[in-house]
Amino acid sequence: MSIPLWTIELHAHSNYSKDGVVRLDELQDLCRAKGIDKLAITDHDRVDGALTAARLYPMLVIPGLEVKTTRGEILAWYISEDVPAGLSPQETISRLRDQEALIGIPHPFDRYRSGAWELDDLLEIVDLVDIIEVFNSRCIHQADNDKALAFAEEHGKLMTCGSDAHMRSEFGQSVMQSEPFANSAEGLKAAIESATRREKLSSLTVHLWTKFVKMAKPFIKSLNPTV
Repeated sequence: MSIPLWTIELHAHSNYSKDGVVRLDELQDLCRAKGIDKLAITDHDRVDGALTAARLYPMLVIPGLEVKTTRGEILAWYISEDVPAGLSPQETISRLRDQEALIGIPHPFDRYRSGAWELDDLLEIVDLVDIIEVFNSRCIHQADNDKALAFAEEHGKLMTCGSDAHMRSEFGQSVMQSEPFANSAEGLKAAIESATRREKLSSLTVHLWTKFVKMAKPFIKSLNPTV
């Protein structure tokens, strides 16, 4: 009798991200509705939301981070403490390794993304990371995902996909499917080695929504600081 596969969302944001809207208390019901068994919360440049979510739902949430370096963004899973934005890629990776986190590069070649990478910069650190995200649902041009896939294959890196979800409708767009794994960075890494990807691009309207959220959130917070 075969063991049911897990569906894993490896790149998603909560309302702790400046451009996210999903509250932590919504995550469990949302994942149940989307068929997600493991959810990585990878908020921008802060870990408090992810760590809180992991305490609330320890069997569901993987605490993660999407952090901006001086060259591009880095994804990490199974983090335990903050790593500030604005460090060099090498220093960022070193601090994540000290936490025994799993480390990846999101949307490396997305031509519209401020967190994308120049090829020479990425080549400097490719041997220091575990994973390349080869499909991001928010990439507008499939060619940018294809370039990431070719790069990962050339350098023999583990490959993942991610929804990069910022709103409810995006959760589950692009997920990994794997056998159940130990709730740790090493367990996730082993699972990814044999996992399959299920990929789907998001609608272009999600980018318009994100711009609106970024503009509206400061005003909403000024009226209600608890939001």
